[in-house]
Amino acid sequence: MIQISDHAQQHFRRLLESQGGDAVGIRLGASEPGTPSAEVRLEFCDAGDLDGRELAIACEGFTLYLDAASAPFFAEAEVDYQVTPTGGELNIRAPGLKGERMGADAALEDRVRYTLDSVVNPQLASHGGRVKLEGITSEGIVLLRFGGGCHGCGMVDVTLKQGVEKTLLTKVPGVTGVRDVTDHGSGETPYYAPR
Repeated sequence: MIQISDHAQQHFRRLLESQGGDAVGIRLGASEPGTPSAEVRLEFCDAGDLDGRELAIACEGFTLYLDAASAPFFAEAEVDYQVTPTGGELNIRAPGLKGERMGADAALEDRVRYTLDSVVNPQLASHGGRVKLEGITSEGIVLLRFGGGCHGCGMVDVTLKQGVEKTLLTKVPGVTGVRDVTDHGSGETPYYAPR
């Protein structure tokens, strides 16, 4: 099931000790598991936070409680902690968290939409932006409409060519190019104001 490295267990023990004994363990789960917008949830928990349906994973010096509804999405997951020059970094790799990946036999539109939702939009969200699939031409050109901070942004051409197009060309066989169909003149909250 889930693998928790010795370094991650040490990290969790230190965190629990810093809580002064109030927390009984660490709870791991996911919001919207099985969807492209799934995200890991990791939190301290005390006895009152547990409903008894969690899977209890005994670790050295503490218990990790895995949310029962999220458990299938953490199959083959790995939790690790790496020391870095600025402190440390907790890494949780859960290949099934966002559900099954689209196979090569899925329709081109479905594979493009999945990649936009699971790879591109989470990156654009850091600037308050998003992109939506408007259509695909018979030649494999993907037509996109930008929204949020990308709508009217002065850097949208760079985002389109260096980010979105590269990602789609690499990850989605059948895509031959990308075209922006957004009316950027009507953007109200661009991340970078156009010159």
